[in-house]
Amino acid sequence: MGFLPREAGGAGACGGLTGASPPGPEAAGATSRRLCAGGAPSLSYQQLKDLKKTSVLHIDVRERWEVDRSGKIPASINIPLGELVEALQMDPTEFEERYNQKMPSRSDPVVFSCLAGTRSKQALGFAMSLGFSRVQQYAGGFEDWIKHEPPETK
Repeated sequence: MGFLPREAGGAGACGGLTGASPPGPEAAGATSRRLCAGGAPSLSYQQLKDLKKTSVLHIDVRERWEVDRSGKIPASINIPLGELVEALQMDPTEFEERYNQKMPSRSDPVVFSCLAGTRSKQALGFAMSLGFSRVQQYAGGFEDWIKHEPPETK
């Protein structure tokens, strides 16, 4: 499956790689607005689950205490939003030592999530401003994920 799938009229109709324009009148339903988060590339639960079978890097931008208390989406790494801009500009060796994960290049697929979509939308903006071109958010966040399957705990 490719990155940023586009489906006619569905949750994946939020746009292409560089950020989408706001949904048109045909997508004016509340669900479309919520899923698209103002036009930001956003994934549904199933899209994220499918992407996780590929080499996407999934970054959870919740605070560490939230992840410790509630668990996390499997195969995600935790970089709190307040550290994200610095982390995405680190020396790759330092990034790998700190987060136990290979640092993404600006062209690697990256997905951000948080609890319910607010911080992941900010993370998306930060990453795009730093030149990351294949970034998306899982706007439903941890709250949506746990409706479908249990979280991973430490």
